[in-house]
Amino acid sequence: MNAEIIAVGSELLLGQISNTNALYISKVLSNIGINVFYHTAVGDNRNRILDVLNIAFKRSDLIVLTGGLGPTLDDLTKETLAEFLDLNMYIDDQSVNTIEKYMEQRGRPVTAGNLKQAIFPQGALILPNEHGTAPGAIIKKFDKIYVILPGPPFELKPMFEKYCLPYLADYGEDRIVSRTLNIYGMGESLIEEKIKDLLIHQSNPTIATLAGYGDVKLRLTVKCNRYDEPEAWFKPLESEIRCRLGSFIYGTDDDTLENVVTSLLGKNSLTLSIAESCTGGLISDLLTNIPGISKNLIESLVVYSNESKITRLHVKETTLETYGAVSEQTAIEMCKGIKELSRSNIGLAVTGIAGPDGGTDLKPVGLVYTAIAYGHDNLQVQKHQLIGDRKRIKKTAANIALNLLRLALIEN
Repeated sequence: MNAEIIAVGSELLLGQISNTNALYISKVLSNIGINVFYHTAVGDNRNRILDVLNIAFKRSDLIVLTGGLGPTLDDLTKETLAEFLDLNMYIDDQSVNTIEKYMEQRGRPVTAGNLKQAIFPQGALILPNEHGTAPGAIIKKFDKIYVILPGPPFELKPMFEKYCLPYLADYGEDRIVSRTLNIYGMGESLIEEKIKDLLIHQSNPTIATLAGYGDVKLRLTVKCNRYDEPEAWFKPLESEIRCRLGSFIYGTDDDTLENVVTSLLGKNSLTLSIAESCTGGLISDLLTNIPGISKNLIESLVVYSNESKITRLHVKETTLETYGAVSEQTAIEMCKGIKELSRSNIGLAVTGIAGPDGGTDLKPVGLVYTAIAYGHDNLQVQKHQLIGDRKRIKKTAANIALNLLRLALIEN
């Protein structure tokens, strides 16, 4: 079965929001063996929606429409699809009751626009919306399947997984499954060099590289029968890559440096304190997004000025005068200072020049030092010269610090 996704909404074409729904639906459909060949975005305009429906009808078996199910006059998806398929519209009483109850629970009046969301093309299979007021629908006509879904991702995703996937599961044959190996501390070109023979001779699974904020993702993709276990396809290749890249691989799929670090801290019952200068609390923000970190993160300080480094962390004035705030010596005293101050097992520190101003010939914008103190006398410090704008330098510096912490936890 060949599918395409039509995203309805002028806000997509104006660049006000990203079409993340198409990415999500494409991934899920490929996992059940349905090919997605086209993505289309169209504004809230009847004639243009009819145009893209006509094109989709000629080339696809499954047409998924997202958005345009709201309560306002410019939400036209259902009405336009009904016109295209020559279907009458009707009011679904069950949807009316559900919408009325949803609004009542929130203390809000039911408007005519809300009730408009309960009107569907004749013969539609209604998909309940458990996170909003706009139900979805599945319509089958002319040997084509049309799926209508709400635009907000927090409404679309649970509806798609609970109602659409079981319906579509029998239409797939071969399926495409991907696994991502997440790598930090090794550049894309060096990775390619280490696995060059695997890339040259790849067949099934295939290998693709994707670069990010200092990290690289290796995506392994296998095409197999829907009843096959993809693990049997992945295992030999993944084992070979892990053998070659070792601890540079920090996780798989949705793993992040921060959740891997949180897991390692928890498993080893270790406490952490952080001193941040150029990253301005970003490391702490990333870690505190992970549930359970409160058991391990004792304290975090943003010591942006020289005065705060001196008064809070006891960085020596002579160190700052001799070497400067952005230096190996200052980073070392910062991580030792925060560790002693909070009496944690590990002290982590970062200092640098995020720019766009403040750089010199000797210390250009993007110069960053990260340091870690752990145990009684274990100490590591790293120097990095980063590129990019202020936001990118901060994000990359935070990831470098988290990776330094990750490797220290693995080694010790």
